[in-house]
Amino acid sequence: MLGDSKTKVAVILAKLGGPDSLASVRPFLFNLFYDRAIIDLPNPWRFLLAHWISLLRAPKAKRIYSKMGGMSPILKNTTIQAKCLEELLNVDYQAIVLPMMRYWNPRAAEVINTLETFNPDKVVLIPLYPQFSKTTTQSTIDEWNEVAVKWKSKTVILKSHYDDPDFIKSHQELISPILSEAHSYGTPKILFSAHSLPQKVIDGGDLYQNQIESTVSSVMKIFDVEYVVCYQSKVGSLKWLEPTIDVELQKAAKELRPVVVVPISFVSEHSETLVELDIHYAIKAKELGIPFYGRVPALANNPLYIKCLANAVKKLCQRMLP
Repeated sequence: MLGDSKTKVAVILAKLGGPDSLASVRPFLFNLFYDRAIIDLPNPWRFLLAHWISLLRAPKAKRIYSKMGGMSPILKNTTIQAKCLEELLNVDYQAIVLPMMRYWNPRAAEVINTLETFNPDKVVLIPLYPQFSKTTTQSTIDEWNEVAVKWKSKTVILKSHYDDPDFIKSHQELISPILSEAHSYGTPKILFSAHSLPQKVIDGGDLYQNQIESTVSSVMKIFDVEYVVCYQSKVGSLKWLEPTIDVELQKAAKELRPVVVVPISFVSEHSETLVELDIHYAIKAKELGIPFYGRVPALANNPLYIKCLANAVKKLCQRMLP
């Protein structure tokens, strides 16, 4: 049969993950902060600090997840992306696309069990972080290499896709209608919001900030409005990337500017978009007197974005030896 002659390809869509119930919030946080890419300390100090931070942060995190039905939507959203990508890839391959979460289920070991059954010719690991950072992308790659020893020789990795033309076009496609609406309220300003990182991570050579700025520069080639890159989700007392979205909203309010907020580092909806941007900052914008606050959706299963991922898989597979 034709299907039997196709190359068998397994694609792993990797994300940070999130709790699937309020009871799993604290263990999810422990897994997050126990990652040495997040807290670079030897044990037992890293274990103790992860235990302490997860204990302190769990009540607030539970309140956040309560606003999303008591669980993170990341796995559901990634599963939808996986099904769309799988459908596209099966034109040329015998493919399966599997979600894999870094700090909650399904973890790498569970995904590997599925690989054993499917027995692919090639494995493509795609950390769904368009812009590379050692705290996200590299952490995912490190865990895969540690757990999937048997599959390492068959695995190719997409380390970033921040400059892919279809990735850029997908953002432009989603921004355009909301920007048009914002023009009805004055001269708009686009706030590209990315998850923040400690400044010391960037100073240590992390590529994240440069790639964020490159993405934004490419997206803005078709728009003639003022824009700024800003950051959200800071935790702790260290110096983090600036400016913050709080500061940029205050500036826009003083000028009575309508704002269009673009989640530029997030490819699916989760707490940072559905709670921080859609609730917390939307309320703040209203209190500040901003005439229009429009939030652009995350890319999700936008056809151009799925095409971007499919083309990346094809290119990576073509580079591998038969």
